[in-house]
Amino acid sequence: MSDPHGQNPVFIPGPTNIPDALRAAMNVQTVDHRAPDFKDVLLPIFEDLKKVFKTSQGTVVTFPASGTGGWEAAVTNTLSPGDTVLVGRYGMFSHRWIDLCERHKLNVQVIDCEWGTGAPVEQFAEALAADTEHAIKAVLVTHNETATGVRSDIGAVRGAINGASHPAMLMVDCVSSLASMDFRMDEWGVDVAVSGSQKGFMLMTGMAILCISPKALAAMDTAQCPRCFFDFREMLKANATGSYPYTPALQIIKGLHASLGLLLGEGLENVYTRHHRIATGVRAAVSAWGLNLCAKTPDLYSDTVSAIYVPEGFDSNILTEHAFNAYGVSFGIGLGEMNGKAFRIGHLGSITDVMALSGIATIEMAMKDLDYPIELGQGVAAAQEHYRRTIKQTEHKAA
Repeated sequence: MSDPHGQNPVFIPGPTNIPDALRAAMNVQTVDHRAPDFKDVLLPIFEDLKKVFKTSQGTVVTFPASGTGGWEAAVTNTLSPGDTVLVGRYGMFSHRWIDLCERHKLNVQVIDCEWGTGAPVEQFAEALAADTEHAIKAVLVTHNETATGVRSDIGAVRGAINGASHPAMLMVDCVSSLASMDFRMDEWGVDVAVSGSQKGFMLMTGMAILCISPKALAAMDTAQCPRCFFDFREMLKANATGSYPYTPALQIIKGLHASLGLLLGEGLENVYTRHHRIATGVRAAVSAWGLNLCAKTPDLYSDTVSAIYVPEGFDSNILTEHAFNAYGVSFGIGLGEMNGKAFRIGHLGSITDVMALSGIATIEMAMKDLDYPIELGQGVAAAQEHYRRTIKQTEHKAA
């Protein structure tokens, strides 16, 4: 049965667990977003977000929306109906971005890939080199494919674009990676990066967070896709004076101010190291169970979510339902081609090794209940050994 006190953490790859400090920050009375002091909260957020995106050149904009709204803003503000975009389909979220582009009447050049692989850099390079007329206006990449637990090499994609001397923009979905895994807007030459409040930022769903390069801002002058709510121009004009063109997500803005304080206070490199350490412990448990990750090779492993194949003859949906019904803990279901074949453990945002161990132990119990070929303690012990070996040891001397 579900936890009546709401204390069990979730192990889905978003929305993620919300620290009490951030819940308190969002639990505020309504304020006037037209008041003179609203800019004192709003404007510092943009500067702090640039630190997370690792950009000095980019411009941050936010919309009251989920990451999908961010995708739509990215596309409609920079492209026109009939424009060609190049994208690899290697998971549910890259597939959904393709669908969004098609609905906006773009000409979508799709490279289908095996799920469990990442962005098809070599095929991108071939397609860009063949495009001598420069019909391709943008290359769209999902940095961290949440459905398969795969991280793609964005720097290599930029290398493919530059290697072909192609002017295409690079647009990146970093919804489930930003603020949890290293992201380098300027170094990787990203033109539009799309994220959201509900994953690495550890907040409620409701804010799309984007960073836009000068090149992408210039593309607004010729973009003909219809836009109103997601118009960059209107948002940037209002933001310049510390305001919004319409009612913002006030409570999430308050929460984001506090979230950035936590992230920058911990230190971004420490945040990334924490996520990698915890993810490696989860992967140690998976190996101990004798199960396989969807990600094909270690260089593709995500540090925010692990997608795990169940053994032949088992249904992953039954497993996640049982974990919820018996122990009150949620794990990610298999999406798209992974439906029924894999479950997902989200390990991002507000996560510690102790929390991760509780999730590993819970799914291990659920598997044992359903007669999976495992033994109780296998995965937990493997993760414990990893966490014990990698924790910063402090020498304690008796008084």
